[in-house]
Amino acid sequence: MSKLENGKPEQNIDTLRNYARILHLPQHLLWFDFPGQSRLRLPRSLRTTDGGGPDSQSSGLITPQARDELLVVNTGMDTLELLRRVRASAIDSSTIDALNITVEQLCCDYAHADARELMTAGKEWLGKMTELLNNRLTLAQHREILTKAGMLALLVGCLEYDLGDARSAEATRRMAMELGKEAEDAGIVGWAHEMLAWFHLTAGNYRAVIPAAESGALAAPSHSVAVQLYGQQAKAFARMGNVEEVHKALDTGSALLGRLPYPDRPENHFVVDPDKWDFYAMDTYRIVGEDQLAQRNAEEVMRRSVNSEGTPVAPMRIAEAQLTLAVIAARRGDVDEAAALGIQALQNGRRSRPSLLMVSSELEHELDTYGAGAGGDFRELFADIKRAQ
Repeated sequence: MSKLENGKPEQNIDTLRNYARILHLPQHLLWFDFPGQSRLRLPRSLRTTDGGGPDSQSSGLITPQARDELLVVNTGMDTLELLRRVRASAIDSSTIDALNITVEQLCCDYAHADARELMTAGKEWLGKMTELLNNRLTLAQHREILTKAGMLALLVGCLEYDLGDARSAEATRRMAMELGKEAEDAGIVGWAHEMLAWFHLTAGNYRAVIPAAESGALAAPSHSVAVQLYGQQAKAFARMGNVEEVHKALDTGSALLGRLPYPDRPENHFVVDPDKWDFYAMDTYRIVGEDQLAQRNAEEVMRRSVNSEGTPVAPMRIAEAQLTLAVIAARRGDVDEAAALGIQALQNGRRSRPSLLMVSSELEHELDTYGAGAGGDFRELFADIKRAQ
């Protein structure tokens, strides 16, 4: 930092990109791009003000009007016009661009949007994509539609699992896998494997996580999903008590992440950026008992998950960070603080039910050390959530 502030201005673009990546500088503050970035222009309602999230997220949901504005800015058509073209099978390059933008925005909405509303929208667009595949398309158009359908299937499957519908989520995951294979899209195939690893992890099948993650990394070795697959492996190894393998997986994932270009839209659920990696490392540090590192990462995750106005832009990450701090508080004997943080996490509106139950169970286990009555308010709320369907 001293060199940047006081030294000779850096002229080498690769060095500047490296500084920006290491310091987590948001894209809208940079005058240069990272390799592989798109030139998607965001309308004012979707622009980030501090690198933390869109202005329109103050309500926790990207509105249909904001999605329309995104389409108009970049393609000149709104959602109604896009739907008209889809129904008329008027598929040209502009229509394909509009579909790409629509699907990407839906994937970016995952972190904060109402899960049921977003799942409904995802299923509707998935239905339209599958209808399009029955029409006369060029080979390139067919592959593009297959890819977008695969991404939507991944999104819908994740939301189904968040809402506790594991059976439907597995069926949708398999659909995504087949679409990815047919489109020859390694990234989609990799994410389908990652979902399976996630399902196994939250179900307590830790040994099954390892081969699922290995299969995904083999399918998409140079995609960002491979980074997350190493993170899932680290989580599983941590819960199996294999600390050496935990650090191997974290080191491998971190090295791969450092070689990848910084994503143009890191809020997309199906890309991995340094912020998400810190979130994964937080979980493993907590499990293996490296409380100081876990606390550092949890505090950083919470800081980056709130925009400059104090609005949460990644509420699920915040909840798990609060639970991490709660576990650490319980370990040092501060039961009241642990219970209070646990309650805050459970009262979060946007949640992934399986992940929340898994981490909350760890806090409950820590509170057991102090007797069945310790953290009573947290236990009562947690029991209500477990009973809820």
